[in-house]
Amino acid sequence: MLEAFDRRPNAAFVAVAGYFLLCIVLRLAVSNSLEIDEAGVALQSQFLQLGYGPQPPFYNWLQYGLAQSIGASLATLSVLKNSLLFLSCLFYGLAARLVLSNWRLSAMAMLGVLTLPPVFLLAQRDLSHTVAALFTVSLFLYGFLRTLTRPTLFSYLLTGIAVGIGIISKYNFVLIPVSAIIAVLPERDLRAHVFDWRILPAIVIAALIVLPHSYWLLQNLDFASGGTLNEMREHEAQGRLLQALRGTYALGSAIIGGGLVSALVFGLVFRGKVRVIWQAENQWSRVVGRMIAICLVGVLLIVLGVAATHIREKWLVLYLMLVPLYLCLKIEAAKIDLTNMFRRFFLLVAFLALTALTIVSARAIVRPWFGDYSRLNIPYSDFAEAVAQAEGGQPALVVTNDKQIAGNLRTRFSAALVTMPKLNALPVDMTKRPLLVVWHDDTTQEAPIPDLLKDTLKASTIPEAAMMPRHLALPYIHGAGSDRYAFSYIWIAE
Repeated sequence: MLEAFDRRPNAAFVAVAGYFLLCIVLRLAVSNSLEIDEAGVALQSQFLQLGYGPQPPFYNWLQYGLAQSIGASLATLSVLKNSLLFLSCLFYGLAARLVLSNWRLSAMAMLGVLTLPPVFLLAQRDLSHTVAALFTVSLFLYGFLRTLTRPTLFSYLLTGIAVGIGIISKYNFVLIPVSAIIAVLPERDLRAHVFDWRILPAIVIAALIVLPHSYWLLQNLDFASGGTLNEMREHEAQGRLLQALRGTYALGSAIIGGGLVSALVFGLVFRGKVRVIWQAENQWSRVVGRMIAICLVGVLLIVLGVAATHIREKWLVLYLMLVPLYLCLKIEAAKIDLTNMFRRFFLLVAFLALTALTIVSARAIVRPWFGDYSRLNIPYSDFAEAVAQAEGGQPALVVTNDKQIAGNLRTRFSAALVTMPKLNALPVDMTKRPLLVVWHDDTTQEAPIPDLLKDTLKASTIPEAAMMPRHLALPYIHGAGSDRYAFSYIWIAE
């Protein structure tokens, strides 16, 4: 197989496609229950809205389209995520080919994306909107570098499209195009492309893509920004100086945590040549290096501006994604002999990605051996089947106070409308029947109906006499012994 890589430049794309196909197969094989992000996206895929909450809507729109065309299911969730990850690698590799003359280095740059923890680890556990943003960064990088190397109206428009969907994928994407423009200004032969008339239609198309969501965002600014800002201020600190120090330390730790694996992989493959590579540079390494630096300085200013004390690695992956390309550009500038280097790099990346995938896939099977159950072990599918069998059919409306239950039942009762009290969604017709009300309480197996659900039913003129709870305790998926997970529900047929 490794000989094929030496003979066929496109073999790396095939290998990456095979990896993400394996990710889909293992995800479907291990458990049909959903993770947190998966459940949230499944629930929101019922509606097409300009905005859904703290996250921009692009990923939700894609999932809505899939749900409407082929139905909401774990398969559609997994296919969308891994397809976007593959497209991220594909466009990243195509972008690398524009500025790297050695195809082995462009393949290494693409494979280097798989050394980022949010890609090889977090995305296979529970990421959604970040995955869409990774795709848009790669698409932008391809359009931007194509504009600098082979400028056409199409390349400008492609870049504008990437900017538009990038902003409605993750708000922090905006630093990418800003840093790119600033990064090329010192290069005399490149900055002319920034002031080309063709950038105007690119700006227009980006604005048209962003405009619908911007209308919603201006009306819901506090709702859209509050969650992330509160999470960034996780640790309260006394005084602005201490807050600044904590925020700077958190940012530094996240940068190291997010980029360390990539640096180690490249360092192991090119050991003994690190100093030569570090000192080498060319025009493209300067441009990409400036982009990384400007993005991270921008994040630092935001951290200091909002008094943030907590930064997560996945928030920085859009910027650290540029690191593999940057390192490959410096390797080419150093004129390193790549004999046997590509094989070592491929084997190391393959070992890293496949080991992480094995661990992530096996946790739902192994953890129950020690009495430790995760969301993947909760038998939502069995519950849905048991209710449908006991009640003689599927519900038309499902109401619950738990987003995890809501998302999972959305994939099991695809024809039903699933909602939660106070859910920021379109108005729900509470007269639909049959009505299924579901809840869970960790403290007892026969939990009474929560007040929030009771008040919702009362507001829908459902008499309290009809609120007769039923209880089901079902075995965990891959469970051990007699361990059970308890559901409580009410079925109202008319």
